[in-house]
Amino acid sequence: MKKYTLTTLISLTLLAGCSGDGGTPKFDNVSVHDPSVIKVNNTYYVFGSHLASAKSKDLLSWKQISSGVADGNVLIPNVTEELSQTLSWAQSDTLWAPDVIQLADGKFYMYYNACRGDSPLSAMGIAVADKIEGPYKDQGIILKSGMAGVGNDGEIYDATVKPNVVDPDVFFDKDGKLWMVYGSYSGGIFIMELDAATGFPLPDQGYGKKLLGANHARIEGPYMLYSPETDYYYLFLSYGGLDTKGGYNIRVARSKNPDGPFEDSEGKAMIDAKGTADKLFDDPAYSPYGVKLMGNFKFINSSTENAVSEVGYLSPGHNSAYYDAKKEEYYLIFHTRFPNRGEEHEVRVHQMFMNKDGWPVVAPHRYSGEKIGTYTAAEVAGAYKYVNHGKDITANTVQSELIQLSGDGKISGAVTGTWTINGEHNAELTIDGTVYSGVFLQEWNEAVEAQVMTFSALSAEGIAIWGSHVSSAAESK
Repeated sequence: MKKYTLTTLISLTLLAGCSGDGGTPKFDNVSVHDPSVIKVNNTYYVFGSHLASAKSKDLLSWKQISSGVADGNVLIPNVTEELSQTLSWAQSDTLWAPDVIQLADGKFYMYYNACRGDSPLSAMGIAVADKIEGPYKDQGIILKSGMAGVGNDGEIYDATVKPNVVDPDVFFDKDGKLWMVYGSYSGGIFIMELDAATGFPLPDQGYGKKLLGANHARIEGPYMLYSPETDYYYLFLSYGGLDTKGGYNIRVARSKNPDGPFEDSEGKAMIDAKGTADKLFDDPAYSPYGVKLMGNFKFINSSTENAVSEVGYLSPGHNSAYYDAKKEEYYLIFHTRFPNRGEEHEVRVHQMFMNKDGWPVVAPHRYSGEKIGTYTAAEVAGAYKYVNHGKDITANTVQSELIQLSGDGKISGAVTGTWTINGEHNAELTIDGTVYSGVFLQEWNEAVEAQVMTFSALSAEGIAIWGSHVSSAAESK
C-alpha cells in the first residue's frame, strides 16, 4: 500500500478542491448546561440546569435570558420561596435539567427538578406560565425519590432499581399522547404517560416503565425525538460523567413505540444496559449498548491551516434534539466543554441526517445554516482529518489522523479501505473491513474559517466516524 506524506496529502486536497459558498457565519455563544429545546413562533429557546435559559432565531447566535437559582431570575422571580418544598426535600440550593412544553391551553409547562447530588434524593414538579419567558408559577411536586421507606410506587425505595426523578423530557407521540421520559444513574431511565390536558401523570403508574439502566449505571439525560421519515422514536442518552474527565458521550437507541422496547443498531435490547450489582459505576458493563454518536475528540489542524488549540469537544452531552418538518432537517443541541478551557461549557448545535439504515449521523462541525447538497466524487476526494469515536466511555480524547480519499475510491493513510458516494450525498466507507454508512456534507469549519467537505457515518456496531477536509482556503490567504 502506497504511503502518503502530509505534504502530498495536502497537495492532493488542493487539486481536488472544495468550493464553498456564503459568507462567514456569526456565532454568539451562551452557557446553558443540559439545554432542552423548544421552538415558539420563530424563536428557539433552551432551558437548562441552574434555571439558565437562552434564545436564538437561527441556532447560531444565542442570547442569554437567565442564569442562577436566586430571587430575581426572570423565569421564577421568587424561586427560593416558590420552589422551597422542592429545594428542601432535595437538600439543594439549585435546580437541575428541566424541560418546557406547550400544551393545548396555550400555556407553557416547565418540568423542574432538584437533587442532592451525592444521592438520588430528588423532587420533580411543574410550574406554568402564560409566556415562554415566564414568570412561571408552581403547580406542585409530582414525583419524589431517594426516600428511606416507601416511594411513589408504593414499594420500598431502592436506588439500584428505582429512578432518580430528574432530567425530564416531555413529548407528544405521533398519536397525540403525552409522555415523560426521565432518570439519571440510580435505577435507570423510566417513562410514564401524562394527562395531555393538565400535564400531570396519569394515575396508578408509580414511577412508570423502565426502559434501561440499573445499579447506578452512568446513563442520564434522556431525550426523545420522533422521525416521520423513519417512523422510529429515537431515545438519546448521555453516558459517563459530565466534567472534563468524566467521558460524557452522546448515544441513541430506537423503537417503533414511545415506551419501547428500545434497541441499538446491533439489535441489543437496551433494557439489558445496566450496571453490575455491588459495583459502583461499572462502565464496561453497559458501554457496549447504544449507538455512540459523539465523545471527546480533537481535530488537529495541518501546518498549512490556522494554529488553534481548541478544535474539539470534551464531554459533550445532555442533549436535546429538534426536527424541522418544513425544512426536513434534524438538529442536535447539547452542552460541551473544550480543550484547555477547564470546566467552562457552552451550547452547541450540530445538524443530523438519517443514514441508509435509519440511524442519525451527526455533522462534524457546528451548524452554520448549511444545507446538504449534491456533490461529485471530485469534490469529495482529498485529504481528511479522521476521527473514530469508538464505543467506550473514556476521558481520553480521540485526536484526528490524516487519511486520503483518492479519486479511484481508495482510502489510505492512518486507515485503509474504500469509499463511494451514492446518489446526491450518501457516503459509504469501508475501513479495515468495517462498513460505515452516512453522508458527505459541506459545512463551515470555524478553526480554518472556511467551507470544507466533511463526512459522518456509522457502523452496524454503533461506532461513529467523522472526516473534515484539510482546508485549501488557508493556502490562499
